[in-house]
Amino acid sequence: MTTFRRDPADILAELATLREADAPTHGGHVLAYVYDAGMPELDALASDAAKLVQPVNGLDPTTFTSVAAMERAVVGFARAAFHGDDEVVGSVTSGGTESCMLAVKAARDAWIARGGEGRARLVAPITAHAAFQKAAKAFGLEFDGVPVDASTGAPDPAAIAERLGEDVAIIVVSAPSYPFATLDPIEEVAALGAARGIPVHVDACIGGFALAFQDGLPAWDFAVPGVTSLSADLHKYGYAPKGVSVLLTRGRDLQRHQYFATTAWPGYPVVNPTLAGSKPAGPLAAAWAIIEALGTEGYARLAGRAMRATTALRDAVERIEGLRVVGDPVGPLFAVATDESVGPDRRVDPHHWADAVREAGWVIQLQPALRQADGTLLPRTTHLTVTPVTESVLDTLLPVLAGAADAVRGVPAVDGGAVLAGLAQAAPGAAGVLAGGGAIDSDTAAGLLAAIGLGAATDGSGGSLPARMAPVLALVEALPAPVTERLLVELLARVVEPR
Repeated sequence: MTTFRRDPADILAELATLREADAPTHGGHVLAYVYDAGMPELDALASDAAKLVQPVNGLDPTTFTSVAAMERAVVGFARAAFHGDDEVVGSVTSGGTESCMLAVKAARDAWIARGGEGRARLVAPITAHAAFQKAAKAFGLEFDGVPVDASTGAPDPAAIAERLGEDVAIIVVSAPSYPFATLDPIEEVAALGAARGIPVHVDACIGGFALAFQDGLPAWDFAVPGVTSLSADLHKYGYAPKGVSVLLTRGRDLQRHQYFATTAWPGYPVVNPTLAGSKPAGPLAAAWAIIEALGTEGYARLAGRAMRATTALRDAVERIEGLRVVGDPVGPLFAVATDESVGPDRRVDPHHWADAVREAGWVIQLQPALRQADGTLLPRTTHLTVTPVTESVLDTLLPVLAGAADAVRGVPAVDGGAVLAGLAQAAPGAAGVLAGGGAIDSDTAAGLLAAIGLGAATDGSGGSLPARMAPVLALVEALPAPVTERLLVELLARVVEPR
C-alpha cells in the first residue's frame, strides 16, 4: 500500500487555492496570454488526450510510435493550412520561442555550410518578436533591427533591401507582428530574399492559425515562393494547451540543419529535431486531438467568431474620443494609442486607460514606447488579443472600455523622467546605476524594485504588482534598456526563489 506524505485531496485543494490568485484563463476577462475558444468540451478533450500519453517520452518516436503518428498528422494539417506542398516539412516544438530559435539555427547552419564566415546577421523589422533577439544571442548572430513606420508599424521593403549582404543568414517578417498586428510586406521581402538566396522566415506564431482562415489578405504563407520557413503556435489560435507550436520549412536540406545529432559519446545515438531531448507528449496529443475534433471547418468558425469580436472592439475604440487604433491591423489582435489629433484635455493615455480597465476587472496589456535607431518614436500602446469567447462578453466589455477612458481622459501621461528622479531619491547612491553606469548586483536590483513598488524583497519574500502599472511602464521608457532588463531579471528570479 502506498503511503503519501500528504493526502492527495489536500494537495489538490492547495493547488486550487493557488489557482484562485491567477488571472482567469477562461471567460474573456484577460485579453492577452490566454486563448479561450469558449468550448469547455474542447478543454476536456485536450486534457483526456494529454493524460493518455502522460508517461510517454517524445524523445524517441521510433520507440513511442504514437508520437510519430500524431506529429505527422499535426504537421500535415499545418502544411495544408499554410499552402505548403510536398517539399514543406516540419516539426512540432514546445512553443513559439523554440520554433523561432530553430528557424534561426537552421538558417545559420545553412549559411555556414554555404561558406559563410565571421558573424552572420539576422535582418528583421524591430517589431519582430523578441524571440528572434534571443535566438540571435544564443546562436551568435547579430540582430539587425530595421525601423518601422511609427504610425502604421510597417517596415519599408527598401529599408530591408539596404541591409542585405553576404553575411545575412536569414530575414524575418511577421504575420502579423505582435506589437501592432501589422502584416509585414511579405511578398516584397520574400522576393528580395529569393533574389539573393537568403532564407525568409514568416513568424506567424501569434496569428497564423487565425489568418489561415481569414479571407481578403495578401499572400503571406507558403503561397509566396520566397518564403522558406514559417512558425505558428497551436497553443494560441490552435486552442491547444501550452506549449505546442509548429515549425514548417520548405526543403528537406534546409530543415535538416535544424537537427542536432551526435554519436560521439558511449551512450545511445542522440538525434534531436528540437532544443529539448526528453519532452512530454501531452501538448502534442492535445493539439492532435483538437485538430481532429475541429478540422478546417471548426477552425474557420472559431476564426470568424474572433474576427467579429475584433471588429466590434476596434469600432468601439475608434469611437472613444482620445484613443486610436494603430495602423491597419490584421487578425484578432490590435494596439491602441493616444489620438493626438484632439486637444490635450481630450486625449486618453493608453497606459492610464489599461490601469482603469484593470480596476474594473479586465486585463489588457501595456506596451512601452520605443525610440528606434533612426530616432523615430514608436508610441506607447495598449495591446488587445481577442479570442472567440470575447464575442460572448462584448455587452459587458464595451461599456468598461468606454467608461475607463472617460475616467482618465485629459490625465497627462506619466512623466518617466519624474518617476526616475523620484526613484533616485528613494534609493540614494543609485543615480549612477540608474543612468546605466556599472554592474547591478542582486541586492541593489532588489532594493530598486522595492522602491518602484514591485516588492521584490531581499529576503526572498516576493511581492505583487502595484495597483497601477502606468508609472512602471513610464520608468521602463525612461531607464536605459540594460538597467530595465536587469531589474526585470531580478523581479522574475525572486518571484520563484524558495521562501
